[in-house]
Amino acid sequence: MSRPRQRLRRLEPAAMGAVLFRELTVFRRYWRPTTFSSLVEPVIYLLAFGYGFGALVSKVGGLSYKQYVATGVVSTAVLFSSIFPGMFNTFVRYRFQRTYDAMLAAPLDVEELVTAEVTWISLRAGVFGCAPLLVALAFGVRPQGSVVLVPLVGFVTGFGFASFGVTIAGIAKGIDNFNYVTSAVITPLFLIAGAYFPVSGLPAGVRAVAHVNPLYHTVQLVRDSVLHFHAGPDAIHALVLLAFAVVMWRLAIWRLGKRLID
Repeated sequence: MSRPRQRLRRLEPAAMGAVLFRELTVFRRYWRPTTFSSLVEPVIYLLAFGYGFGALVSKVGGLSYKQYVATGVVSTAVLFSSIFPGMFNTFVRYRFQRTYDAMLAAPLDVEELVTAEVTWISLRAGVFGCAPLLVALAFGVRPQGSVVLVPLVGFVTGFGFASFGVTIAGIAKGIDNFNYVTSAVITPLFLIAGAYFPVSGLPAGVRAVAHVNPLYHTVQLVRDSVLHFHAGPDAIHALVLLAFAVVMWRLAIWRLGKRLID
C-alpha cells in the first residue's frame, strides 16, 4: 500500500529557508559597504540634528531635543534600510539579472520568494535601526527595559516598507521611475513622521496625513519603548504597523507575481 502524499504548506519553511540561506551567502560578500552606509548615515543625521538643532532647542514635547531626535532617527534608519533594498534589489534581480526566474525554476513559488526576501530585508532593518540607539547612549539617553522591543518594532516596520518597495518594483517600468517615489513619497514620509519635530505644530491637513503615516507610528512606538512605554496608545501604534505590513506584503506578492508569471 502506497504512503499518502505529504501535503505542502502554503509557506513551506524549507523553500523559504533556502532563499534566506542564499541571501545570507550573498550578504557575506558585500556586507561591509552595505553595513557602512546603513549605519553611518543615520548616525550622521543624529549627530547633525542632535548637536546642531540641539544647541538651539532645549526641550521638545517634554524631552530634551537630543532624546527626541535620537529616538526619531531609529525610524528613518529602518525606513532607508528596508524600502530602498525592496525597490532597487528586487527590480535589478527580476529585470536585469533574472535571478528570480532561476529561483522559481526550483520548487518555490512567488509567495515564498517574496516572503523570504522581505523577511531578510526586515531582519537587517531591525538590526540597523538599533545603531542610532547605541550612539544615543553617548548623548546621555537612559532607556527603560522596554527598549528590547525596538528591534521588533524595526522588523515589523521594515517588513511593511520592504514590501512597499517590492510592490513599487513590480509596478515600475524603469529604474528611473523610482525618482518619483523617492521625491514624492519617501521624503515626505520621514519629514512628517515626528522624527525631528512634533507633528502637532503642522497645519491640520498635513497633521491628518501624518497620523496615517506608518512611519509616524514607528516613531511614537520607538520613542515610547525607549523612554516611557504606554500600553494603550502603543498597542494602537503596533496594530497600525502590523496592518500596514500585512497589506503591503499581500500587494507585493500580487504585483511581483504579475511580473514573474506569464
